[in-house]
Amino acid sequence: MTTPTYRIEPLHLPETLDAADAGTFLEFGELCDALVLQTWGNLDRATPAEARLRYWRDTAYQRTRLFYVRVDGRMVARAWIRYDLQENLRSALGHVQVLPAFAGRGIGRSLLRHTEALALEDGRTILQTFTEHPADYDADGPGMLRPLTGTGAVPENERGVQFARRAGYRLEQVERFSSLDVRAAAEVLDGLEQEALAKAGGYELLFWEDRCPDEHVGQLARLMSRMSTDAPAGGLSIEEEVWDAARVRHVEDTWRRAGNDALVVAARHRESGQLAAYTVLELARSKPWLADQDDTLVAAAHRGHRLGMLVKIANLRRLLELYPAVQRVNTYNAAENGHMLAINVALGFQPAGYDGEWQRTAVGDPDVSEA
Repeated sequence: MTTPTYRIEPLHLPETLDAADAGTFLEFGELCDALVLQTWGNLDRATPAEARLRYWRDTAYQRTRLFYVRVDGRMVARAWIRYDLQENLRSALGHVQVLPAFAGRGIGRSLLRHTEALALEDGRTILQTFTEHPADYDADGPGMLRPLTGTGAVPENERGVQFARRAGYRLEQVERFSSLDVRAAAEVLDGLEQEALAKAGGYELLFWEDRCPDEHVGQLARLMSRMSTDAPAGGLSIEEEVWDAARVRHVEDTWRRAGNDALVVAARHRESGQLAAYTVLELARSKPWLADQDDTLVAAAHRGHRLGMLVKIANLRRLLELYPAVQRVNTYNAAENGHMLAINVALGFQPAGYDGEWQRTAVGDPDVSEA
């Protein structure tokens, strides 16, 4: 069967949202929002326009390329491919989405082949992608596809799953997407905090907003390096990231320029002065109802003291105090990350969906189903 030919156009980023050439970017953002709404029924997982404009720009650490397809003048599909520039130099992460009304025409196939070709030209032979699945199915029921980790599942008959499999990708991990009603969580914090404090006597909590104090930034960088490998990755090829103070400052500056606020709590070991754990809540000012739970890490040498629970509770208390409009907190955890999931379940997080994490090594040209 002959693959239809579609004109794949690159997305160019304007300098500002109100620039004369910002129209296509804003239209692309409307497409992104429509795709999120059709999958999830709300805009929790949609990135605000000002944040997109910042996060999609090339940096010393990452490069992103974005594309779209029009049908009869309407933008109906998008794709992106992202390369790390400091580590993971053999891999690339990509994503393709098509409005359901335009699925089955080969648009997704054309976009996937285009982005994969760009990755291969850059020497990226490990190709990764993801699929999104609202939590409206029984993961233990029939017709489920599981990764080799054995934990988590995605429906094998869904279009995105079939598309990924026929393109030669293998399901390597399932991430649980969870949501917390912050008002309900407030009722359980006292009891959980007392249990955690009973085991954390040798530690003290440090608090900051947006920017880590200079005296702690080196230690925070070391913890952030561990975050890249300590979190379970299933069968995905993930290399350890090398963090220093400059990289921490880059992330903090990016948050601020994207219109986001960050609340950070760290636990410090009193005797050694070492930072032992940290957690981050990120808030987009244009989404006042929502906070995103970003990193949470406890250094291996300091585990067993309930520090993960302690820092999360402290940050939730600050969230309730400083951002009373926030209704819920969203987070992601590998399905096999039993320890962190147990903390989140105790706090009241409920499953809202799952993401399938896929990977293939680029050899040959497998058949790609229409999407």
